[in-house]
Formats: sequence, C-alpha cells, structure tokens
Amino acid sequence: MKKNYRPTEIHRKVVEFTEGGREFAVALVLKAEGSTPREAGAKAVIDEGGIIWGTVGGGKVEAECQRRAIEACKTKRPVIFDFYLEGAGATDDAPICGGTMRILIDPTAAEDRAAHAQAADALQRRERGVLLTVMRTAAEAEVAAQWFPEKGIPLDAAFPGSEAIRSCLARETPQLFVEDSASSAARLEVFVEPVIPKPLLLIVGGGHIGQALAIQATLIGFDVVVMDDRPEFTNPALFPDGVKTLCGDIAREVASFPIAEDTYIVIVTRGHKHDADALRDCIHSPAAYIGMIGSRRKVGLIRKDFIETGVATEEEFNRVFAPIGLDIGSVTVPEIATSIAAQLIAVRRKGSGCRTPGDMVQR
Repeated sequence: MKKNYRPTEIHRKVVEFTEGGREFAVALVLKAEGSTPREAGAKAVIDEGGIIWGTVGGGKVEAECQRRAIEACKTKRPVIFDFYLEGAGATDDAPICGGTMRILIDPTAAEDRAAHAQAADALQRRERGVLLTVMRTAAEAEVAAQWFPEKGIPLDAAFPGSEAIRSCLARETPQLFVEDSASSAARLEVFVEPVIPKPLLLIVGGGHIGQALAIQATLIGFDVVVMDDRPEFTNPALFPDGVKTLCGDIAREVASFPIAEDTYIVIVTRGHKHDADALRDCIHSPAAYIGMIGSRRKVGLIRKDFIETGVATEEEFNRVFAPIGLDIGSVTVPEIATSIAAQLIAVRRKGSGCRTPGDMVQR
C-alpha cells in the first residue's frame, strides 16, 4: 500500500513516526545512473508493514525497497544496495529502463530525529540548508544524519568538506561522495542533500480560476497563497489543505507581501482595475514570474498606461506574462488553470527566457 507525500513532508513524517514510537525505515536514492524512474535524493518512509509514504520510483524498485524495509525494521540494520533496471525486453517482467540506482534503507533514522526536525522546521520557515547522510560500511553499515543551515555550514566541515557541501547547495543538486580508502572493507559515503523550500505561488484573486489553479499548483510542487478582498473567496474550505489565504485591500496586500526570487505571482482578480493595481505593486519586485490574465486589448491598454505614466519602462513590462498561460487552446476554467500551471512549470524548469509571443494565450 502506498500513501503519497510531497517531498518536503518526508522529514516531518520521520519526526512524527519517531515521536509516535512507530517502526519504520527511510529509503533514500543515493545515486542514479542512466535511465531511472527517480533521481538521486528521492526519499520515502516505509513502515514495518511495508506501507510507503513518498516514492523512490514505483514498480519493481519500490517493491524491492518495501521488501528490504520490512526486513530492516526487524533486524535494525541499515542496508545499501544497487538496483539494476536492465530487463531483457518488453515482454520481460524485469525493469528495462537501463539504469542503475544505489539505495539506502535505514531503519535507524529515528536516532536522527533532531536533524530531520531541523530540516522540517527550516522548510516551514522557507530557509535553505543541507542534510548530510553519513554512511560507514564495514562488517555492518552505520548511518547518521547531520543538519546544517545555509549560514551555518562550518568552514572546517568533515568529508566531503565545506566547499563541496556549499557547491551542492548552490547548485541545488544532491550528490553522493565516497572517501578513498586503502581498505575495501571499510568505506565512508556521505550523501549531501540540499533542502530547498518549494517555490511560492501568490495567486491574486480567489475566484474560479484562482481556485482551480491552487489545486494544480499544489500538485506540481508549489506552496500557495491566495489573496482577495472578498471574504467569501478567501474561505480556506475552497482550497486544498496547506493553501494559505489573505483577505484585504488587494493593492495594499500585494505591496506588503514578502516577494522573493522564488516567488511566482499570478494576477487573476475580478476586474482590470484590481489587476492593474496588483501589477503596479509587484512589477518591480524580484519575483521569478509575474503573470496577468486578460485579453490582448486589456493588456495593451494597461501596458500603454504604465509606460506613459512612468510606472514601468517597456523593458520592465516585457517581463510580465500577459496574456497569461501557454497557448493550448484552453476554454474552460480548468483548462485555463492548466495553461497557467504549464507556464509556471516551463519558467521554473527552463527559465523566463522560455517565453515567446506564440506561447501566450488570448482571453
């Protein structure tokens, strides 16, 4: 049986299970080479009965992790193994991706409750850091976890060293480091896992499109805040669990909102005046994405007004995705929300330069 958990909840799940006295193991993909279903850093919690929270790839690899986790919960011994996805062909039941995954099954993660709690708390505060999983293998494997906030990485950090740890965090890429040893029987492996808050999506407008987008955005890995000046459209019952809502004057709320470089802003209020007010108060922000709904005529009029009144230069207005969304021929509210979500993914994964005039959708 499987229970899906967002990656950022796994650390909290470790704390929850530890405090509840439950038997469990953490499955962690240490390395992935070739074609694999998940990359290094994929993580899941598996209880003594094999129920899994999160995923390390599904299919045969996940079934093997569940089997090993059940056994590890009994022996209390961590296990590191390599899984080969090299089936003979399409009619073979074995995986045929062609890659290799190195995976840790750790039933001693409860001993590192403090490190996981610190990681979970940092994510809640939207702060960055690294979680180090240190593995010493001799006759038996020993595993320990260490947490370092971004500003607390020591200059004299032990293997793999401060520079390597900071490099992983800067690249936002996990990496397995193996210390050279004269003895093949004793081996030190350190997995450096950057812990990065999810990007934050501010949806200005809690109407039908805002509600539909909030659902999709939580599924694709955003923290979501919905803002509106109408209490009935900031009712938490309208949105998925975890979505925060703010009710107040739109311009004032946008102006006071802490917009950072990992903030994405979607403006979908009930009228062009509110849209323009919201855009005016965020167009100079460091947001990774600013998108505003509207027809080309509406966008053109707001653009003309902003430039003529000195609110924004032509170059500054050009960074606004308006009309908003990828051109997928969307008509219904869920389709429009999908076109916006697709554009958010494109900007997040490919950068703002992915936009071309043909990518816009007209409303």
